[in-house]
Amino acid sequence: MEKRNRIIRVITFLMVIFLVGSACRLTRNTDQTIPEAAEQIPQENVATLPAESGQIIPIPEYTALEGSLEALYEMVSPGVVSLQFMSAEGGGQGTGFVIDKEGHIVTNYHVASDATELEVHFPSGLKVYGTMIGSDMDSDLAVIKVDVDPALLVPLTLGDSEAIKVGQTVVAIGNPYGLNGTMTVGIVSARGRVLDSMRQTETGTFYSSGDTIQTDALINPGNSGGPLLNLNGEVIGVNRAIQTAGTSITGGAVNTGIGFAISSNTVRRVVPSLIENGSYAYPYLGLSSYSQMSLAMIEALKLPQSTGAYVASVVAGGPADQAGIKGGTQPSAVQGLTTGGDLIIAVDGVEIKDFSELMSYLVLNTTVGDEIVLTIIRSGQTMDVTVTLGQRQ
Repeated sequence: MEKRNRIIRVITFLMVIFLVGSACRLTRNTDQTIPEAAEQIPQENVATLPAESGQIIPIPEYTALEGSLEALYEMVSPGVVSLQFMSAEGGGQGTGFVIDKEGHIVTNYHVASDATELEVHFPSGLKVYGTMIGSDMDSDLAVIKVDVDPALLVPLTLGDSEAIKVGQTVVAIGNPYGLNGTMTVGIVSARGRVLDSMRQTETGTFYSSGDTIQTDALINPGNSGGPLLNLNGEVIGVNRAIQTAGTSITGGAVNTGIGFAISSNTVRRVVPSLIENGSYAYPYLGLSSYSQMSLAMIEALKLPQSTGAYVASVVAGGPADQAGIKGGTQPSAVQGLTTGGDLIIAVDGVEIKDFSELMSYLVLNTTVGDEIVLTIIRSGQTMDVTVTLGQRQ
C-alpha cells in the first residue's frame, strides 16, 4: 500500500513537471508571435518583462496610433453635434460640426433641408434649436445657425483635402442610428469620385457632384453631415453617403462598407457663400460624359487614346454647345454609344484622365462666368476651345 502511494506521488510530481514545462513552452511560443509593428514602437513607449534565459521581450505599452486616436477624440468630439429634426414625413437625425465661434454648423443638405423643427444637441448636454440659413443641393452641404455663447463652442479646423493620400488613416465621428459620439477608423480609399448631385436637370437626370472622397471608415444612417478627419484632427471631408447592395433580412439596405465624403476644399469654397448669401452658384459646362470607359467602349467610339473625358452629348444652348463642343451623334457597334463626340484631354493646360478629374477641376478652381480652355481631340486633330461657364439652374 505504501509502495503504491509512493508510485502515485511520483506520477503526480511528474505530471506537475510536465504541465509546468508545457506552460513554459506555450508562454515562449506566445511571446514569439508579437506583431512586427511592436518593433517599430519608440523605445520610450516600450515596457519590459523578465523572460527566461535573460532575454528581454518588448511589450507594447501604448501604441502611437492608439494614443493619437484617443487624443484626437478628446480634442474634436466637443465640436461634433447631433441633429434631431422633424419634417412633414416624420422625424430623423444626423450629424453636424461647429465651423466657427459665430454659431455656424456644417451638415448635409439632405439632413436639414426638409426640417420644420431642428434641434442641435452638443456633447456637453446643451440642447438648442437651430435654423438652416443656407444650403446647396449640388454639393449636399447646408449651414445651421445656433444662438450659443461663443465660449461654449469648439470649432473644428478645415484641412487641405488636396494633400490627402490614398491609404492615409482617417476617422469618422457621428451619430449612427442615434448612437451619439461614435468614432470609427479607416483609410482614404480613393479621391476624386463623382456622385450624383441632388439637383435634377430638365431632362430628369442628375447633375454631377465632383471631388468626393471614398473611405472605408464605417459610416451609417445618422453619420450624414459629420466630419471625416485626418490624424491631426483636421476636417478633410463631410460624410455624405454609403454604397449599398441588396437588402437585409429586415428589409433594409446592406452597407457595403464603402462610404463617401464631400472634400474639405469643396466645403471651403461653398460654405462661406451659404453663410453670406444662403446659396452657392455652381459653375455649369453643359455636357455629359462617362465616369468610366472600358476598352470595348473606347474601340467602339474609335477614340485615339484611353485617357480623357469623351463628350457623349451637349445640352442645346448650354455653354459647351455655344462654344462649339461636339457630342456623339452617330451610332456605334455598342448599343447606346454614339460616336463623333469630342475627347477632352485637358482643361486650362491641366491634363485630365477622365470625367471625374474634369469635374473636380471645375468644382475647386472655377466660378460662374469664368472662361476656361478645353483641349480636345476631334477627328484626329488637337485644338483648344474657350468656354464661358454658366450657372446650374
